[in-house]
Amino acid sequence: MPIRDPSCLQYGLTDAERTQFDELGYFMVENALDPAQVAALTASTDAIYSRKVAEGHEQDKALFYPNFIPDSPLYQDLVDYEKILPKVWDILGWNIYLYHAHLIVTPPTGQSPNDKTFGWHQDSGRTNMEMEGDPRPRLSLKVAYFLSDTSEAGRGNFWVVPGSHLWNTIDKPASGEGQPAGAVPVLAKPGTAVFFDRRLWHTASPNWSNLTRKVLFYGYGYRWIRTKDDMTVQNLWEQSDPIRRQLLGWGVNANGFYSPTDADVPLRVWLREHAPSRAA
Repeated sequence: MPIRDPSCLQYGLTDAERTQFDELGYFMVENALDPAQVAALTASTDAIYSRKVAEGHEQDKALFYPNFIPDSPLYQDLVDYEKILPKVWDILGWNIYLYHAHLIVTPPTGQSPNDKTFGWHQDSGRTNMEMEGDPRPRLSLKVAYFLSDTSEAGRGNFWVVPGSHLWNTIDKPASGEGQPAGAVPVLAKPGTAVFFDRRLWHTASPNWSNLTRKVLFYGYGYRWIRTKDDMTVQNLWEQSDPIRRQLLGWGVNANGFYSPTDADVPLRVWLREHAPSRAA
């Protein structure tokens, strides 16, 4: 359910989650989605994958599909999901929106496991070359909803180097074999939400299993950050309540993204009423 009722405040960031996010750069919320949600979201994601294959996408290749929010109300309902958004605003504050969203479907590779170095990176592209500071600022985070079972390694797992969100660089094996020191696969069951700092060094990995990996990524950042994909969500504004409209990029005017009024950020207005300490 979207944010409407103050009962959602029970899902705010716990002390343990805050500590793990600050120290390791990520944390997991198991059972963030119930089995019915996982099934419905999987069916919608499968339909997108089938459509893209019919349009020419190679069936045995991973599908990276941005701007998926308009494709289904099921995806839209996760934008301001009551079990997750309170944790997002507890980390980033209230001047936020969904600046990037993509889903990934990774079929089995049909290859044997090997030790080739994966594609390690931090999110946000040129930000990591043009932004000053060591470490560079957080700016944004992602929530990854796992629809398929990646509770065992080798299933196209999301890999991370815990604590590396505080590093501007990382040492990768010069040989092209093996992973950076400390790298681990994230073992996530269906329905798990994984929060991670955009600076965390992370990567996808080959899917050496016989299961297709399916994950939805929701990227939240400050409203003055440009979108990272086309985000053609403007047609959803009229049917959205004020908080969801904010999260879908609405604003009164350009200056309101930098110096917001209450009209720009109804999330702050809501927090002022129901959780004043979070509205500062």
